[in-house]
This record gives sequence, C-alpha cells and structure tokens, in this order.
Amino acid sequence: MEDPRQEVKKIRWEKLKKAASMAAPMVVVNISQYLLRAISTMIVGHKSEISLAGIALASSFANVTGFTLIFGLASALETLCGQAFGARRYEKLSSYTFPSIVSLLIICFPISFLWLFTKNILLLFHQDPKISEVAYAYCLWLIPALFGYSILQSLIRYFQTQSLIYPMVLSSLVVLCFHAPVCWVLVYTLRLGTKGAALSISLSYWLNAVFLWFFMRHSRVCEGKRVLISMEAFGHMRIFFTLAVPSAMMVSLENLAFEILILISGVLPNAKLETSVISMIFTTCSLHYNLATAIGAAASTNVANELGAGNLVAAKASAFVAIIIAAVESSTISFALFMSRHVWGYAYSNVPEVIRYAAEVTPILCISIVVDAFSATFTGVVRGSGKQKIGAYVNIAAFYIFGIPIGLLFCFILDIKVKGLWIGSLCGCTLQTLSLFLITTFTKWKTNEIL
Repeated sequence: MEDPRQEVKKIRWEKLKKAASMAAPMVVVNISQYLLRAISTMIVGHKSEISLAGIALASSFANVTGFTLIFGLASALETLCGQAFGARRYEKLSSYTFPSIVSLLIICFPISFLWLFTKNILLLFHQDPKISEVAYAYCLWLIPALFGYSILQSLIRYFQTQSLIYPMVLSSLVVLCFHAPVCWVLVYTLRLGTKGAALSISLSYWLNAVFLWFFMRHSRVCEGKRVLISMEAFGHMRIFFTLAVPSAMMVSLENLAFEILILISGVLPNAKLETSVISMIFTTCSLHYNLATAIGAAASTNVANELGAGNLVAAKASAFVAIIIAAVESSTISFALFMSRHVWGYAYSNVPEVIRYAAEVTPILCISIVVDAFSATFTGVVRGSGKQKIGAYVNIAAFYIFGIPIGLLFCFILDIKVKGLWIGSLCGCTLQTLSLFLITTFTKWKTNEIL
C-alpha cells in the first residue's frame, strides 16, 4: 500500500505541471487583451496631449463602470462551468454559459446609457472641459466594445474551465496583430482620432468573440459541450446571479479602491508629480497582475474541476501548488525590480524628479507585487470553490474599512503623500490576502456543492 504522504506529493507534482502548463498560455491571453486598449492609448497619444489625457480619463471611467463589472460577473462561470466539467456534466456548460452571455448583454444597456452622460459626470467632478469632451467621444464609440466584451468574457470562461487554452491564445494573438494596423488606419489615415481608437477596440473584441464562437461551434474538442441557444437555459439565471453579483463585487471593489487613491493623489501639493508616480506604480502593478491573474485562473479552474469530480485532496493540492508558483514568480519579479529601482522609471518618464521619487517608492512596490500575486491566487481559489460572497465581504472590510483610511492617515496626517496612499493600499491588500488565506485553510470544502 502506497504511503499517503507520497501519494499527496505525487498529486501535488501532477497539479504543479498542470497549473504551470495552463498559467503560461493564460499569461499570453491576458497580456494580449491588456495590450488592445494600451495600443490604442499609445497610438492616439501621439496625436495630441489633450487626446492622451482624454483617452486615459475615459479608459479609467470605462473600466470602473463597465469592463471591470462585466469581467467580475463573468467570473461566476469559473465556479459553475469548472465544477460542471469536473463532474462530467457537460450539458451544464451550455446551461450556464448561454444565460451568462444573455445576462451580460442585458446589463450592457444600462452601462451604455450611463456612458452617454460621461461628459456631464466628469464635469461634475471638476475635470477639464476639453479633456471631458474627448473622454465622452471615446466612451461613446466604445459602447459596441462593451457588448463584444460581454460575449468574449463568457466564452473565455467556457474554454478556460475545460483547460482549452490554446484556442484563446491563437485568437488573442491574431486579434492583436489585426488591432495595431487597424487602429493606426482609423486614427490617422481615416482621421477619426479618438473615435477611431475606440472603434478599433470594438472591432477587435467582436473579432475575438466571433473566432471563439466559431471554434466552439465547429471544433471536435467541443463536441457534446457546445453552447446551445435554449429557452431552458434561462432557468439557470438565478444560480448564475447568485455567484455573479459577489464575483463582480470582489473585482470591482478592489479596482475602485485603486482608482480612488489615484483621484486623491490629484489634490496633493505638486499634484503633477504625485499623480505621475502613483500612475506609474499602478500601471506597473497592473502589468504584473496579468501574470498573477493567469495563476489565479489556473487555480480557479483546477480547484473547481477537482471539486466537481469529488476529489477534495486533489483540489487542496491544486490550491497549494498555485500558491507556490505565485511565490516563486512574484519573488523573482520583485527582486529584479528592486535591483533596477533607479532605472525602471525611465520607461514612463525622463524627468529626474520623477525617476528619483519612483526609486524611493520601489521597495513598497516590490512588496505590493508579492502581496498582489498571493491575492490573485487566493481569489482564484475562492472563485473555484464558490466562496465569492465571503470574498466580497473581505474586500469591503480590507479596502474600505482598513486600507483607504490608513492611506489617508499616512498621506495627510503623517504627510508622506503618495507613499502613504500606496502604504494604505498595501495594508488593504495584505489584510485581504491573509483573510482569503484563512478562508482557504479553514473553510470545509464540499464536492459538487454548487451543482
């Protein structure tokens, strides 16, 4: 009879290989999608300073009010489809994915209506009228992208929970190659400017969604698991929203907390310097978060699959190896960033004052990267095990009751300005990570509890 400890080690090794083989291509998918909006910003940014400021402001507004919300709602499928696939109840994949697509498309209408008043909302917050006008035009032409993104995110979860990563890698890379030249043509050749940048994103999201839908409908690997248009599937909307709402809260509340800190930095003395540095920190963390999210996605899928299959030991092993991968990855990147603390700022600015300030906050940034990696991984485990509601409560407490007040204390009372804001963010993220760790460790998981 095999030693139980050896059996656990064997399971962990198998899960390590599976998690790594899934996380690596998911990084490509995440980075490719991140670059779509980044490329549009860079291309239109060369047109004028007002265009760059307007598209940056519009992107922030659109992320908080639209894309982040859709992303969070679609995350419910990581639990539902993940456990259904693990339990070999393949008909459930269609029963959950189709209502998700329909629900998210419906939600796009009130979001689109809100975006029609982008200029008024920004002026209400005392933003520059000219920049607000550019932001309004960008958001208006970005509305079609919202609908394409809703379909795309549902299909991504459908493929992800079956570990069908390479169709997404292929579609993401093809769309990325399509996006850059099309954006340039729309912005400069057809002289659509900011509108062209937004339209190129819309076209790219829809192309990606159509590619994945076509693959799902015609590929043999999806046979017996295809998403079907069925009225019976609407009966699963209730269970979808039971998980989708707390999933969205988990994602949106965390993202909104960071946006609030950036807004606060704008009222500090020498706001141009403070806002520039915190924006650099936020952008760097966001780039790294694409790596961490890929690890979290692998953890979510593997945990959900094993719980659906009734394998509690394998589910816990999947969570364990994902944490190990996150620790190694984040430690490596943090060390490299710290060693280049006097250099990395040049990627964003050539102003000596900005570079010096960035070097000062680098140690805090390095710690943030490690904590973010664990946070994304534990968040993935929580989604896979269907504990999103607890995760939402954790985020409210960690960021809004603990993190932001501490940031305000350090920033204004102790007068360490932007470093204080980021220390508050780090404290909130640390509390979130510790809380999710305790939930993962002490919560008694159950197999097939969602199904």
